[in-house]
Amino acid sequence: MSADEKRNEQVEEELKGKAEAAAQENGAADDAAENSSEGEIEALKAQAQEFQEQMLRSQAEMQNVRRRAEIDVEKAHKFALEKFVKELLPVADSLEKAVESTEGHEDAGELVASIREGVEMTLNLFMNSLRKFNVEQLNPVGEPFDPQQHEAMSMVPAPDAEPNSVVAVVQKGYMLNERLVRPAMVVVAKAEDAPKIDEQA
Repeated sequence: MSADEKRNEQVEEELKGKAEAAAQENGAADDAAENSSEGEIEALKAQAQEFQEQMLRSQAEMQNVRRRAEIDVEKAHKFALEKFVKELLPVADSLEKAVESTEGHEDAGELVASIREGVEMTLNLFMNSLRKFNVEQLNPVGEPFDPQQHEAMSMVPAPDAEPNSVVAVVQKGYMLNERLVRPAMVVVAKAEDAPKIDEQA
């Protein structure tokens, strides 16, 4: 073999070696690129999952806020008249007192009778107007005492009444849409064998 042929073989071997090295480097670069793209995909998937969870939480929170707002609006519609009703209750009390004050004075003349009739009509009209707006009157004579709806003014011995029942109403109570606006002020029957309460304590 001549020197030229040997030199050509060496050059070819060197070229083959360089080509193989380049191919190995390219393969390593492809593996690295493949590994890095898989890592990026996993990171993006995790981020997408996190965003989805945040979106679901936000939707749930919005539904809760909407539900609370609907309940608040419903209560506002239902009980908007509460302050107004409280202001009107003394008018009902006054009309009732006017009717009560004419009881037993039927023989006082036509003037008293006509005044009484007019006040009774006014009171009935007023009470009907209140009922249209779901205002109910509490007149619990004979009913058991209920601390949720009644305010006890005093306890009196009442042998013909059940113990802890209402024997008299000092001031009638009122409810608006089944919510207490004003408790009824009542006198309660005391049990005969009940221990005496020290009222000065």
